[in-house]
Amino acid sequence: MMHLFTQFLLALFATLGFAIIFKVPVRHIPACIVVGGLGWITYLITDYNLGSPVMGCFFGACMVGLCSMICARLFKEAMTIFVIPGILCLVPGAKIFYTMEALLRSNVEDMAHVGIETLMMAGAIAMGLLVMGAIIKVFWALVHKTVNIKDFLKREL
Repeated sequence: MMHLFTQFLLALFATLGFAIIFKVPVRHIPACIVVGGLGWITYLITDYNLGSPVMGCFFGACMVGLCSMICARLFKEAMTIFVIPGILCLVPGAKIFYTMEALLRSNVEDMAHVGIETLMMAGAIAMGLLVMGAIIKVFWALVHKTVNIKDFLKREL
C-alpha cells in the first residue's frame, strides 16, 4: 500500500512538471496532477493484476481520458489541457531507450521483443483515449436524446 502511495506522489510531481512545461493555467494544475496520478495508479494496478503493461497502458489511458473529460466539463475548458500532462507519465520512454540500445548493440532479438512491446503500449495509449472518448460521446448523446424525448412527451400530453 505504501508503494502505491509513493508511486502516486511521484506521478503527481511528474505531471506537475509536464503541466508547467506545457504552460497549463495555474487554476487547472491541481486537476491536471490528479488526472496524471490516477492514470499512473490505474496503470500500476492493472499491470500488477493482469501482468501486462500493454493492458495497463490501455486502462491507464482510459482513466486519463475519463478524468480529463470530467475536468473539461467542470472547468468548461478544452480536454487537451488535462489529457496531455496526464498521459505523459504513461509514455513508454524507457522501453524506447532500451529498444534503441538493443539496436545499437546489434541485439536483434531483444530489439524486436522490446520494440514490439513498446509499440503495443503506445497503441494501447492511443486506443484507450479513443475508446473512452467514444464511450463518453455515446453516453452524452443518449442522455441528451432521453432528455429531449421527455420534453417532447410533456409537450404532447
